Amino acid sequence: MVNKNRILDNFKSIVSLDSPSHDERLVCEYLKDYLKKIGIEAAEDNAGELSGGTTGNLYAYIEGDASLEPLVFSSHMDTVEPSKNKQAVIHEDGRITSAGDTVLGSDDVAGIVSILEALTVIKENKLPHRPIEILFTVDEETHCGGSAHFDYSKLKSKQAYVFDLDGDVGIAASSAPTILSYTVKFIGKSAHAGFASKEGIHAIKAACLAVSRIPCGAIGEGITANVGVIEGGKATNIVPDLCRINGEIRCFDDSKTLGVLKEVEEICKSAADEYGAKIEMEYEVCIRAFNVDENSSVIERFKKCCSKLGLSGDCEPTFGGSDNNVFAEHGIDGLVVATGMNNCHSVDEYTSVGQLEAAAKLALELMLS
Repeated sequence: MVNKNRILDNFKSIVSLDSPSHDERLVCEYLKDYLKKIGIEAAEDNAGELSGGTTGNLYAYIEGDASLEPLVFSSHMDTVEPSKNKQAVIHEDGRITSAGDTVLGSDDVAGIVSILEALTVIKENKLPHRPIEILFTVDEETHCGGSAHFDYSKLKSKQAYVFDLDGDVGIAASSAPTILSYTVKFIGKSAHAGFASKEGIHAIKAACLAVSRIPCGAIGEGITANVGVIEGGKATNIVPDLCRINGEIRCFDDSKTLGVLKEVEEICKSAADEYGAKIEMEYEVCIRAFNVDENSSVIERFKKCCSKLGLSGDCEPTFGGSDNNVFAEHGIDGLVVATGMNNCHSVDEYTSVGQLEAAAKLALELMLS
């Protein structure tokens, strides 16, 4: 019952709207107007004010069969950079890309249009359905800053489907890691590099030694680590007195994350000691791990709906974070559902007409199930 042309029209229209993290206003207004036209009133919260953005999360409740438990369906409104002046290019084979100089924005416009189409089909055909809650979030790409500020006392649902996973429609993520980011500041002593180099303490060399020793990549079962930024120094003729490194740790076992961080701290301190430098360390737990029991009804329902549509229904772990991590902290059992987006966070991002249709059909089936 889904309408391919309507899906594509919505997709192209929303992609064309600039929607960087902290400024999702254009997309938010589009969604408000669209939902109102199909008879759904959506309310915007104050997450933007709390997170330093222009826009809040958009929430709506649609009454349904009271004998069925409500479900929340969610996608995010922001996109990563480069995103200004995006456009969707639909190729003859059904592939959809950007023009090549921006991201496409299927992360997460594909999720948004899937939910919109399912709601439209329900409304125009007056289909009986379960109670439905919709939550379109802001600032997801900045470690879920929008969903972190949502008032979860508003939600009636205890289960969620977050349409925000790359890969073919029919798979979902049932577990995701804790993500911890850290900054280590190496503090040395400045001196003239030509006349008094021996009087200086080289902060960059201390930091580089530490980076060479910090394990990166897959460092254990269900654990990855990375050092992604190193910066310091003022001029070529000054022994640098300051250098910073930024890294992250991802771990499916939340309890192990701080242990890995402690190892990084000890490596940094040891490297600094070798040069007579000191360190200062700060960290932030951006999101916490979730793991859905394989016998959960949120998985069982997903698998049944996928089977009905001829999809795989596979549930697997992902090393990516999403709003579902935040939902889990608030007692909501959820899956992150694939929408057919690929090569996300790059100008090579793509999806396809067929995948957008399949995602909309899956959203509809879940709402009617």
